[in-house]
Amino acid sequence: MINFTVGPVQSSDSVRAMGAEQVPYFRTSEFSEVMFENERLVKKFAKAPDGSKVVFITGSGSAGMETSVMNTLNPQDKALVVNGGSFGQRFVELLRLHKIPYTEIRLKPGKALRAEHLAPYEGKGYTAFLVNKHETSTGVHYDMDLISGFCKRNSLFVIVDCVSTFLADPFDMRELAADVMITGSQKALACPPGVSVLVLSPKALGRVNEASCVCQYFDLKIALKNMERGQTPWTPAVGILRQINVRLKEIEDNGGVEKEIARIGGLAAYFREKIKGLPFEIVSESLSNAVTPLHPVTVSAYDIFLRMKDEYGIWVCPNGGEMKDLIFRVGHLGDLTKEDYDKLVAAFRDMQKKGFI
Repeated sequence: MINFTVGPVQSSDSVRAMGAEQVPYFRTSEFSEVMFENERLVKKFAKAPDGSKVVFITGSGSAGMETSVMNTLNPQDKALVVNGGSFGQRFVELLRLHKIPYTEIRLKPGKALRAEHLAPYEGKGYTAFLVNKHETSTGVHYDMDLISGFCKRNSLFVIVDCVSTFLADPFDMRELAADVMITGSQKALACPPGVSVLVLSPKALGRVNEASCVCQYFDLKIALKNMERGQTPWTPAVGILRQINVRLKEIEDNGGVEKEIARIGGLAAYFREKIKGLPFEIVSESLSNAVTPLHPVTVSAYDIFLRMKDEYGIWVCPNGGEMKDLIFRVGHLGDLTKEDYDKLVAAFRDMQKKGFI
């Protein structure tokens, strides 16, 4: 099997070797040192502002999204949220659930966010902005420089879901004035799913301290207090946190975040060049290095997913809902090589030869 989905993705030998070890007891100084090192490297790779803190939550990226909303926003806020797909919709649902007043900037699937979408909201008293930097469901990579300029002019608190784009595309939390960055263990971190990572700016920490979180498990005040000693308040996914440590050090040893972004970007460019002439359309106006979203012009996207899985032993990433038959995605995250993409393209061409696409 070769896995070209967008999460979970293929892990390196060293990450998998750590996963094969017995999970140790974790209320120890040794585990605390692992957690402190995880925090240091995540902040370094995110280019977090001085005074930022990191929280590791046992849960998926969606747990990080909800934790951010319930700990930093309140009914006195007035939020703007970009909704260009499944994960933008998830932010909308969270704002509604937690009774945060909001306005939705609705984009059609595959469409980029442009200045004219933001212009009507200049100087209108908004206090917060929520965006999925990469709308994974459609493959759209939003222009964070555009968003940052708007948010700076309007003094907005900024929550950015970087679950599928952290380590795949450039992100400078300090320069962009982002206040919360969210990512997950199963994307470019290339570890098993189960850990959500939040990076909190000093401004975000102030909001957390003032918040009255009504959920004990996801109360960031409790999590931050425990992280002062390199621990979590509840039993975490110990094995995955140790794998994250291996992976972060692997990235550091291989040249750091810029080298990792260049590696993933190179794979994305290689694949996009190799599929020219196949009956696929790239549907996003603004691409991330993380994934290539494809619309097959001759057959159902979901049928391609099934045939690749069942007949070729290759996983591409399907979509659900209205996009099930329209778009499938090819990921560029994890332990993949150009040779793996050669095998994928050969499978596509074999399908074409047999009349399947």
